Amino acid sequence: MTSVRRDRADVGPGAGDTRARYRRILRFALWHLAITWWFELFLPRIGLSRIAERTRTKRMQRFAQRFHALAVELGGLMIKVGQFMSSRLDVLPPEITAELEGLQDEVPAVPFHAIRALAEAELGAPLEAVFASVEETPIAAASLGQAHRAQLLPGNAADAGLASAVLKVQRPGIGAIVDVDLAALRKVAGWLSHVRVVSDRADIPALVKEFAQTSLEEIDYLNEAANAERFAGDFADDGRVAVPDVVWERTTRRALTLEDVTAIKITDAEALLKAGIDPAEVAPVFASVMFDQLFTNGFFHADPHPGNIFITPTTDSSAEHPWKLTFIDFGMMGEVPPKTRSGLRKLLIAAASRDGKGLVAAISDVGVLVPSADTVKLEQAMTHLFARFGGMGFAELREVDPREFRDFAVEFGDVVRSLPFQLPENFLLIIRAMSLTSGVCSSLDARFNLWDSVEPYAAQLLRDERGNIVQDVAQQALDAAGVAVRLPKRLDGLLSRIEDGSLSISNPRLERQAARLNRTVQRLASALVFGALLIAGSVVRADDTVLGNVLMIVSVVPLLSVLWRGRRGR
Repeated sequence: MTSVRRDRADVGPGAGDTRARYRRILRFALWHLAITWWFELFLPRIGLSRIAERTRTKRMQRFAQRFHALAVELGGLMIKVGQFMSSRLDVLPPEITAELEGLQDEVPAVPFHAIRALAEAELGAPLEAVFASVEETPIAAASLGQAHRAQLLPGNAADAGLASAVLKVQRPGIGAIVDVDLAALRKVAGWLSHVRVVSDRADIPALVKEFAQTSLEEIDYLNEAANAERFAGDFADDGRVAVPDVVWERTTRRALTLEDVTAIKITDAEALLKAGIDPAEVAPVFASVMFDQLFTNGFFHADPHPGNIFITPTTDSSAEHPWKLTFIDFGMMGEVPPKTRSGLRKLLIAAASRDGKGLVAAISDVGVLVPSADTVKLEQAMTHLFARFGGMGFAELREVDPREFRDFAVEFGDVVRSLPFQLPENFLLIIRAMSLTSGVCSSLDARFNLWDSVEPYAAQLLRDERGNIVQDVAQQALDAAGVAVRLPKRLDGLLSRIEDGSLSISNPRLERQAARLNRTVQRLASALVFGALLIAGSVVRADDTVLGNVLMIVSVVPLLSVLWRGRRGR
């Protein structure tokens, strides 16, 4: 019964409309593929590459402008595609990414009667039987869904522990639109995979697969509700963060009911000041919370734009700040696997210490660069970046000549696109999250310097990493010591078996070889213990001089053992 109701409520485009949409996307792609083939492949083959080079910038800008117009008109996933493309610095030229940066995920609102029909089909009852009231004018409308304020019925409010709610409903027909858009994108990706100049630079089918996964998760409101609860669990003991409660009894895959936590928009400086909140105090707290998500929790809000974060005043006098950061909209979340998180920690430490070479090494550890990549130019570009712009706050950067930014962006973009790598989707979400974080903090305080927040955080990570190194070295020392203790006994046992005749020997030189092997293994084990203790001492000494000195002094014992066994073996 539920699936039947859903089909009737999905008041979206008909079969003819979806076919027309599919054909229109493919026609757009075919036309621009033909133009690209003509200018980038055919003309160079007949000696007219200068024409292609001279017109390339304008052609790229024209393509981006036309796609921008198509995305706004069609809505659906096309706006998401544009936003996705705008972040692909590793694949697309700046003429395209710059044009698509401003593509907004906002479209005209769906008439309320269509939203009502879908919501009632999903919830299995008239809205009047579920809510005391629902405002017909949406508080937000986007390409995939829209949100309306609502009041729960008294009985439901008592059960849920809240009265004011937000009902978020998918745009009718969006499921069919997403399917059509993804089918068209997969078709285009198949074409591009056969174009060598494109396939050598990027795995387009893999990009579409990543994009499809993110998009399908975003239109599944049960997934969003689960994300909200997981995020809330990560910050359950953190007084800085608040998350809306989910009303699970009124939530389905296409209708989501949440606590209404609308408060002061994080970038509304005037409202913050009226509430007695200094915007400059909000910026470092917000940055710190985002760092915790990315580098500690490994589960982060990938769309922290100002519309998704509120400042909620509190009356808790014991709290460090009389307000909380309230996050909403958990459809786009990112997850950082432990290995990637370790690489990101190294990356953050390198960035905080302005170490261009270390930064490139950390990027390689994350798995972004292939092992054969020539990173010399990238290291030079990173070093140049730190030397010129490293440590500058937003206010200082505004004083820099815009032409210098443009020149560096072009140079840096060329270097990035020349390297054999492709950023994984979650890495893009990390970049997006950090970019939005920097923008929000700068709008709160023009003098805010992200480095001021990065450096103490990186210093703490460095202390953590140092502790891990000491533990690893200590474990290696114990393992080496264990080998040193066990191996001589095992070799002595072998010699005993040879002596008592329990092991037949056909080669009379075996005994001498075994004795030599015994001495060699003992020297090797002693050398390993010496190196482990020496390294451990040098690392620990930075924080604990006494312990570090003791470890370094003790390392002399296995060193003397190595030298003594070496003289004895001559």
